[in-house]
Amino acid sequence: MIAIIDYDAGNLKSVEKALKLLGEECMVTRDFNRIEKADKVILPGVGAFGMAMENLRKYELDKVIGEIGERGTPLLGICLGLQLLFDGSEENGGAEGLHLLSGDIKKIPNTDGLKIPHIGWNSLELQNDGRLFAGLSQNAYVYFVHSYYLEAKEAQIVKAVTNYGTTIHASVEKENLFACQFHPEKSGSVGLAILKNFAAIEGGKQ
Repeated sequence: MIAIIDYDAGNLKSVEKALKLLGEECMVTRDFNRIEKADKVILPGVGAFGMAMENLRKYELDKVIGEIGERGTPLLGICLGLQLLFDGSEENGGAEGLHLLSGDIKKIPNTDGLKIPHIGWNSLELQNDGRLFAGLSQNAYVYFVHSYYLEAKEAQIVKAVTNYGTTIHASVEKENLFACQFHPEKSGSVGLAILKNFAAIEGGKQ
């Protein structure tokens, strides 16, 4: 069973639909017991970093996310969900994240010819043998919607990068923690392959 965490940050139904298309059993929930008993957990999200952290704390989901991270349950952050796993964001004048991974969320720099937010398809440069990308080729295209990007502090956890005015750490992996800045659930067959790879990952820290 895959638990999709509901903290009023949207993008839940599309993730649920993609998982069901793959034949995966899943549920949208904010119930602690269900999240803790799940084989895998997904933290999706769209919207503002500060408000998302407020919601996680309001529902005390920050605690259960920390617990499942420590326990070794595979956890996948998607878009805003990736950003929340890190130390903090420049958005909203600065907001503190979950500190499960080391890095900062920064505003995409203004660049002539590029619109912000970054909305659309970009190719990935794969590196460091990410388990989410098993069987996928270099330069696969995925779908992004974001104005802020990750700058991870540990180079070895970065499994995919893309470029949009700057180098964006598009996917990371460390032990049982996985995250994508892009939306696999909106990225066609490539995205479904990524979600299938996540669903196949066994629990426990590597």
